[in-house]
Amino acid sequence: MARVTIEDCLKNVPSRFALVHMAAQRVRQIREGSDFLIKSSKNEDVVTALREIAANRVRMKINDEQLKSPAKRADESLNRSSRNNDGQLKKT
Repeated sequence: MARVTIEDCLKNVPSRFALVHMAAQRVRQIREGSDFLIKSSKNEDVVTALREIAANRVRMKINDEQLKSPAKRADESLNRSSRNNDGQLKKT
């Protein structure tokens, strides 16, 4: 692969937002001493991370909280913040 493109990476990642987070996390791992998942010849860490994502060597972990819709998460957050320690609704 001569050049890595965003389009190459987006084939394996659901959104540009997720791509940025994946690449940033992988760069941190590489800089902390993690082994490369592909052959890297004097590339910057960011380029190496993007190449690994494009090669489908790096995957996202999705937890249950991330699968919920943003509206549902907001409702749950509002419900938690409007209750006191006993679980009773706060008087406003």
